[in-house]
Amino acid sequence: MSVWKSRPALRWLVPGATAVVVIGGGAAAGTIVASADPSLPDRSAAQLLVDLQSASPAGLSGTVVQSADLGLPGIAGLASNFGGAASTGNGLTSLIAGSNTARVWYAGQDKVRFALQGTQGETDVIRNGADVWQWSSSDNTGKHLKLPADAGSKPDKVLPSSVPSTPKEAADAALAAIDPTTKVQTTGAAEVAGRDAYELVLSPKDADSLVGQVRLAIDAEQHIPLRVEVYAKGAAKPAVRVAFDSISFSVPDAEQFTFNPPPGAKIDEMGTPSADAAKAKGDHKPSSSAPAAPAKPSGAEEPKVIGKGWTSIVSAKVPAGSLSELTDASKGSGDDAKAAQAVLGVLPEVSGSWGKGRLLSGSLFSVLITDDGRVLAGLVTPEALYKVA
Repeated sequence: MSVWKSRPALRWLVPGATAVVVIGGGAAAGTIVASADPSLPDRSAAQLLVDLQSASPAGLSGTVVQSADLGLPGIAGLASNFGGAASTGNGLTSLIAGSNTARVWYAGQDKVRFALQGTQGETDVIRNGADVWQWSSSDNTGKHLKLPADAGSKPDKVLPSSVPSTPKEAADAALAAIDPTTKVQTTGAAEVAGRDAYELVLSPKDADSLVGQVRLAIDAEQHIPLRVEVYAKGAAKPAVRVAFDSISFSVPDAEQFTFNPPPGAKIDEMGTPSADAAKAKGDHKPSSSAPAAPAKPSGAEEPKVIGKGWTSIVSAKVPAGSLSELTDASKGSGDDAKAAQAVLGVLPEVSGSWGKGRLLSGSLFSVLITDDGRVLAGLVTPEALYKVA
């Protein structure tokens, strides 16, 4: 069993969307041997894969920096102009064209802390036993979730879905489906955060993939990824990079996981996931003041995945006419019209035998929104989306 399945709390130590970028890739684990620094013994690609899967640090703490340049200057500007908090240094803009810094602490599956640092303050997520806290210093507000007794065996069901991923999760996703679609090689030794590491490189073979390489720097002693870099095809610089700037494998003190709300803090007590599930099933009668669950938009469908590996495409259905409504809104006046005009300005019109729509294309991914309400997205060329459409 992967350490990241048996210890999934580690998945939310580091900011960024790297796991989304590399997921679905595979690698043919050959016998290529790392041309390591003389201080490190040689390791084959297959041995490095085993190292990743068997990594089991007792604890760690450090600083992680995530940076991205997805080739979307128009979207970045749009986020800054209309996103409000997006321009604060730890919002949407920095995720697609900027950087984020976080401090992380880990002392076992039930003792994890993640602190995302932004120009307007800090956002903390802390798990200490059955308690999960989320707190924002900018407005002194937070949430408190109490986990059920069996949370240790089902952590994926209770941790917030918005919590960012780790370099290890990114690596685990990339290596989860080893098959002949990927070339794997080692490039020798590296030094990350003052520690010796081996480099493993995964390169998709499919011409439709926009991913050129995924480069993993694996700690020579602890076997966790210290750095993950994702390159677009033909690019000399990574489009996404998640790396430790400093790291210690000493077990953090227990006080790092103790959260005492600051004076005046507004904390939303969320109860337990089991209680929420009971409400969803109708086992708990909601109060008359409880808000009704949002209705699913007419015409919407659950997303599905087409294909596999590096060229997987996610397909979804949104209400027909959504795009035309946006176009109509852009013809009006006021702030809403300006926002609609800005969105349409960075989504050029495209057409083909499949119909008409708008295209969002970056260095690593493409998204097609059709006039009839289909949304197709993947780490692929626009032409690959047109074929599916």
